[in-house]
Amino acid sequence: MLGTIKNYIQNRVSGKAVTEKSAVEAYDLWSDDYDKQPDNLMLHLDGKLFYYLISQINIQGKQVADIGCGTGRHWSVIFDKQPGALTGFDVSGGMLQKLKEKYPQAQIRQITDNLFSDVPDETYDVIISTLTVAHIENIEEALQSWTRLLKSGGDMIITDFHPHTLAFGGKRTFKHNNAVMTVRNYVHPIYTIKDVLLRNNFQLMSQEEIKIDESMKPFYTKQNAMHVFEKYNGFPVIYGIHLKKG
Repeated sequence: MLGTIKNYIQNRVSGKAVTEKSAVEAYDLWSDDYDKQPDNLMLHLDGKLFYYLISQINIQGKQVADIGCGTGRHWSVIFDKQPGALTGFDVSGGMLQKLKEKYPQAQIRQITDNLFSDVPDETYDVIISTLTVAHIENIEEALQSWTRLLKSGGDMIITDFHPHTLAFGGKRTFKHNNAVMTVRNYVHPIYTIKDVLLRNNFQLMSQEEIKIDESMKPFYTKQNAMHVFEKYNGFPVIYGIHLKKG
């Protein structure tokens, strides 16, 4: 969901006003164009990382929840693995509407808090959350709820912007009506997320991160942003973790 590091830097240099929006407001505005980003580096990297992590587990016939599902970017990959059921949760009604247009039979729920109070304990075998956790202010409350929803022996996959990128000033930006919008983020160190889950009887199965490297030059070349590539070359921009509940 990266408007790109380039946008952030250019906006600072040019002095262009950037309007920060909550996740709900931002993704409702972004929903019409969200699936029209062929050159979005972060979406590209998240796709690769998610495919690697989901390949580590068998979801055939299982109950799967996608928290922060958006427009269902990963749903074709998930459906290829033949889950028993897939439910999408998101705060943005606009994003869920786009998901329903692509998958008319989709099970979706719009959420307004971290508690999932209407979902019974141990409903899901697998919980997936991609490019979402930094939008959640009270991450411990959210993770405690996700833990409650997950069955014993279940798997949890999380990917997101690397907190180092966010702490260094990285933003998720997009354009709407010729204005630059940024989505409100909160910096959650990876160890904080792992600590909450490990205290809830999870075991870390895999942890990965991707850094900017030479293979990503074409994304920057296409946007005439090689100066940004040189600045961030070697910088971690996305991470993923896979944990299993005991």
